[in-house]
Amino acid sequence: MLRATRMWKSVPIIVVITKSYSMLEREENIAMVQAAFNSQKRYSKNLKKIVPVVASIYRLNDTAFAPPEGITELIDATNELMPEGLQAGNTDLANFKLNRKRYLAHGVVGFSAATAAVVGAVPIPIADAVILTPLEVAEINGIARIYGVANNEQSKRFLNSIVQVGTVSVAAKTAIAALKAIPGINLGASVLNAVIAASIVVSLGEGTIYAFEQESKLSPDFVEKVKGILDNADSMDSKSLVESVVALFAQK
Repeated sequence: MLRATRMWKSVPIIVVITKSYSMLEREENIAMVQAAFNSQKRYSKNLKKIVPVVASIYRLNDTAFAPPEGITELIDATNELMPEGLQAGNTDLANFKLNRKRYLAHGVVGFSAATAAVVGAVPIPIADAVILTPLEVAEINGIARIYGVANNEQSKRFLNSIVQVGTVSVAAKTAIAALKAIPGINLGASVLNAVIAASIVVSLGEGTIYAFEQESKLSPDFVEKVKGILDNADSMDSKSLVESVVALFAQK
């Protein structure tokens, strides 16, 4: 890398550590890259950012996976280091990142749904709710990481509430799973259960994406628009105020 960049002595460098599946090894890898640059004093000043990245979903086992990570951080770092006049505006950058998050999140939902269908189609009379819950939790946590939801007690309570919504239908899942034990309809029950399992996981994932996107609309641009409403609040009744704020959330 140093040989490839030495002809451009002032160009900022961002090191991207790909396939960073292990969170435990990320700090170690960052330190390794930093040490390599520090050993070359002439070039170390050009190192501006080290970004661990998981570009696509990596399956860990039947119900666990490493979700995409680091993409929006890399976008931010790249934009910050662009020459003045070439940087993306705040609104354009926010929209671009939101589209990327949405694309990656839908990938997680699709992956989870496919896994749920496989789990649901297993022809044994086991309550699929027990098997699907870890997948549902992994799906929600994966989407949360894509949208940069902080890992604190408040966010954990929010994510747990989403999981609870997804597992409300435990009785329905159990009833469908029980059909597998009836001779002569195992194949039909398995297909039916696969569809239902995938549908539940898709609904849960899409609901999670919607919730996080509503949260993301509390951006500086959104806040500025709210301030504009407040500037005219004296001439508006309470109904008009509420309708104006709701209209902001409804905007694409």
